[in-house]
Amino acid sequence: MLDFVVIFTKGGVVLWHSNASSSSFASCINSLIRGVILEDRNTEAKYFEEDNLAVQFKLDNELDLVYAAIFQKVIKLTYLDGFLSDMQVAFKDKFGGIPAAERLAGDYDFDREYRRVLSAAEEASAKQVKAPKAMRSYNESQKSKKTVASMIQDDKKPSEKRVNIQESAQPPSKQQSSPPPASMDDIIRENRRKLREKLTPTKKTSPGDPKPSKSSASEKAGKKPRVWDLGGNSKDAVMLDRSKDAPEDVQYQNINSELVGTMQGVIRDLDVESEDEVENDGEGSTSEEEEQQQQMQSKKSKRGGLLSYFKGIVGAKTMSLADLQPALEKMRDHLISKNVATEIAAKLCDSVATSLDGKQMGTFDSIASQVKEALTQSLVRILSPKRRIDIIRDALESKRNGRPYTIIFCGVNGVGKSTNLAKICFWLIENDFNVLIAACDTFRAGAVEQLRTHTRHLNALHPAAKHDGRTMVQLYEKGYGKDAAGIAMEAIKFAHDTRVDVVLVDTAGRMQDNEPLMRSLSKLIKVNNPDLVLFVGEALVGNEAVDQLVKFNQSLADYSSNENPHIIDGIVLTKFDTIDDKVGAAISMTYITGQPIVFVGTGQTYADLKAINVNAVVNSLMK
Repeated sequence: MLDFVVIFTKGGVVLWHSNASSSSFASCINSLIRGVILEDRNTEAKYFEEDNLAVQFKLDNELDLVYAAIFQKVIKLTYLDGFLSDMQVAFKDKFGGIPAAERLAGDYDFDREYRRVLSAAEEASAKQVKAPKAMRSYNESQKSKKTVASMIQDDKKPSEKRVNIQESAQPPSKQQSSPPPASMDDIIRENRRKLREKLTPTKKTSPGDPKPSKSSASEKAGKKPRVWDLGGNSKDAVMLDRSKDAPEDVQYQNINSELVGTMQGVIRDLDVESEDEVENDGEGSTSEEEEQQQQMQSKKSKRGGLLSYFKGIVGAKTMSLADLQPALEKMRDHLISKNVATEIAAKLCDSVATSLDGKQMGTFDSIASQVKEALTQSLVRILSPKRRIDIIRDALESKRNGRPYTIIFCGVNGVGKSTNLAKICFWLIENDFNVLIAACDTFRAGAVEQLRTHTRHLNALHPAAKHDGRTMVQLYEKGYGKDAAGIAMEAIKFAHDTRVDVVLVDTAGRMQDNEPLMRSLSKLIKVNNPDLVLFVGEALVGNEAVDQLVKFNQSLADYSSNENPHIIDGIVLTKFDTIDDKVGAAISMTYITGQPIVFVGTGQTYADLKAINVNAVVNSLMK
């Protein structure tokens, strides 16, 4: 079932692997190390896929080891979590005492323990798989034991109940031992007796009380008309006299006495303390007040910041997920307040929890400081470029090869594509490159005129007389309503013929959900094959940044007919001067694509274009 099992360090040094051909699985393990382990990305899933293979792994932060199992992606193995945990325990029991300095040079014989743990995991998984429950036959059901007599009800005998199925299924010996049914006369006589007891009021009299007369017993109970005093009837005063107990009152008292007599347990009396009792119990009340004050102080201490959670928790101990959870929740809310997308903030905190779970703290370290340090390192890794983007060097290389260096700008509406294109154009002119701007936004009114104005201003700042008669900025435009891919192709050909160094292609703004416009952008990139595709996004967005980048990348991949489609290579982050310290959009965009932020727009002049300062962004996020 398992193709390959390996134990290696987080740096990629293999300590042990199963008896299999490791060369066929080396690329999969290397991709896991580069894309997941070293980057701390998506480590909470502990699952990685490449081609038709899947890798499930477990991190050991105490020894800095990784336990990985490779299997076919179509196979679902339910015992892998328990197997990797048991293998970790077995490996630590056997080799955990080896010092870290000698760990890489050691010889690890783990074959016997591996086979034992694997067989135990497979046996436990086989026991959990239950066979399907067989359907019982009709003869085994209760319905087959019913008789015709049990289904017949005689209307002449309403008091008799139907025969129970279980009673009918009992042997004859048990049925004969049951008492014979009562006759109809006995049943009628019993029902009359019960009705008589229910209608007759029960009156309990003491031995000294006189017996009631027969005449009063024979009087019918019922409502009698009231006779007023003006009518001269003296019986009204007698009827209104409540000094003596009426039969109903006696009955009510008897019922109350019966109810009170049947209650069990003790009902606590209401405690009413006098002033003397309060003085005598002064010591007890003082202790209660101290407990209440301690509770109030503990509640106030919980309302503090991130560090107040763990001020008293210091010392050498192993961190667990339960210990890390309060600090991580506080940090997640802090990241969201800094404009980091909610999904990205949760993934970052999960990644930190995975990296710190099982790790030991120092003597004077706290959990909050450990979480902050791990998150800072993770943010620095995310913002650091994973690949080199050196536009000056690449443009010089293209110039030596006799072809123009092409950059395409894309993004949603209103983020500042044309303005930041002009800023990058000014930066290229400052580095002695002549530039051709291709006006491929043939949809928005005024787009071509905006680029024409930028061209005029840039040529005024860098006239041809200062550059040996070379025109530093040119505009290639064909008006509105034309095919953008065709205009870009003609502009690149014109730049090749006139020996222009760099071509900057401006495209129309489009929403990520607009399929026709996304197909048009994918066609423009596929036909012209640019050297660099830059996504222009504004720093003001939060959760929207995730949706924009994911759908732009997905559309460029889906709507391209190439086997290896050209997707986004880098990010231009605009309006960075308007967000103060809420720089979370930089983290969200970089985390989604894994591509670096090439430029940051910080103002309204052509010179307001800077490279991102990773440490400054991380410090703004963590303060």
